[in-house]
Amino acid sequence: MKTAKYLLSIILTALVIFTLGIPAFAEGAETFTISVENTKEGHTYQAYQIFSGNVKENVLSNIEWGSGITEEGKTALQAAFSGTSAEEVAANLNEGNAADFASQASAYLNDAAAHESTFGSGVYSIAGLEAGYYLVKDKDGSLTGHDDAYTNYIVKVVGNSTVTPKSSVPSIEKKVKDINDSVEENLTDWQDSADHDIGDEVPFLLKAKLGDNLTGYETYKLIFHDTLSEGLTFTPASISIKIDDNPVDPSAYTHEYSGTALTFTLNDVLALGAHENSIVTVEYTAKLNESAVIGSLGNPNLVYLEYSNNPNLETETGNTPKDKVIVFTYKVTVNKTDGTAPLEGAGFTLSKKNTAGEYVPVGSELKGDTMTEFTWTGIDDGQYRLEETTTPQGYNTADPIEFVVTAQHDVLADDPALTALMGGDAFTGTVETGALVTEVVNNAGSVLPGTGGSGTTVFYIVGGVLVLAAIIFLVAKKLTSNSESKNQ
Repeated sequence: MKTAKYLLSIILTALVIFTLGIPAFAEGAETFTISVENTKEGHTYQAYQIFSGNVKENVLSNIEWGSGITEEGKTALQAAFSGTSAEEVAANLNEGNAADFASQASAYLNDAAAHESTFGSGVYSIAGLEAGYYLVKDKDGSLTGHDDAYTNYIVKVVGNSTVTPKSSVPSIEKKVKDINDSVEENLTDWQDSADHDIGDEVPFLLKAKLGDNLTGYETYKLIFHDTLSEGLTFTPASISIKIDDNPVDPSAYTHEYSGTALTFTLNDVLALGAHENSIVTVEYTAKLNESAVIGSLGNPNLVYLEYSNNPNLETETGNTPKDKVIVFTYKVTVNKTDGTAPLEGAGFTLSKKNTAGEYVPVGSELKGDTMTEFTWTGIDDGQYRLEETTTPQGYNTADPIEFVVTAQHDVLADDPALTALMGGDAFTGTVETGALVTEVVNNAGSVLPGTGGSGTTVFYIVGGVLVLAAIIFLVAKKLTSNSESKNQ
């Protein structure tokens, strides 16, 4: 029996994620305190007495069943660990089966006998404990939906003692890629903001890093909760999921897409090869559509990660904080005037330069008999050319305008912002509206002669000369005829 007591005294924890220190305590003390060192607030730790007895120098003697275990539990644990009494069960415990013992005992806890913790100065204290062997755990339901993880069950032979949880939770971040397709052939690295043309397939990344406390979990679920803006349409065929750069077969995950809500579910990443500190990534594209918001509000996209957070009850999950990226897009507006007032009857074509040096029209020509304002919505940075392709009658065609759209936005920020928008000398950019505005003036053509003008005077002068010449000719002819008659 002395050997059993010695073995029991060295069972300090059921799981490796806890490191336990047992300071000296006063011999003969009637009650003891378990201190859980954890600076993160929000936990409620509970201690249940599994065995009672007398403690001296970390040795528990005169072992009996404690107040924290039900009668049903006593029977079940004696059957599972080959004993007919608490003392015999304790004698059969060792470091190899202590975790299993704690897990089985957790199903038969007497809630009425639970001792709860208080928090202060980064330490949770469970005080007033009689001598015995205790199971310590987070209170059921206390962390559901929180960004935190439950402790694994731990068992402790009480003197005044301290446990330090080695716990962590997953993290999540969302990223996007950008490109200036007038001068760049390759996308940027992953960043927190981008600008794109309507119609572009925008690349997105969801990146989860697992914690270092997966020991004790039989399965581990991850659900990526992604929210797109209304200006982006998910492309299902683009999905690529990896664990530590190893592709995950599509049969091993599911995805759902409804409205702006998009989820990716992996029911057990441990079965797929994940381990502590593994990186799980989801990549996909979404098309920037006609509902895209123009200007500084942009098109924000949010993600949070739902994850298994209770090794003792694997249906419970926690949620990380949300991470955000923003996709910006802009518009070009041309006001047509004659220099003083709006001018109707014009038509314009906007073209964007590609990396081959070719100007490709942005949509079709904009024109209308009564149009005086022309707007192209959903463009990003790059090199452009504006051409007047239909000219109002009586006016000269305006010269083409070549200009460069330049935007500045935070590429690494928790809440990225559009900070500048420029369109060269010809355009005025406004960050809030995302508009680049210019005025195109048509000058009237040359004034030609008309009725009642100097041309008529010239005609009259020329006509008068001809009449005079005719009279002179007739008079001369008559004089000649008279002279010839006299000579005869």
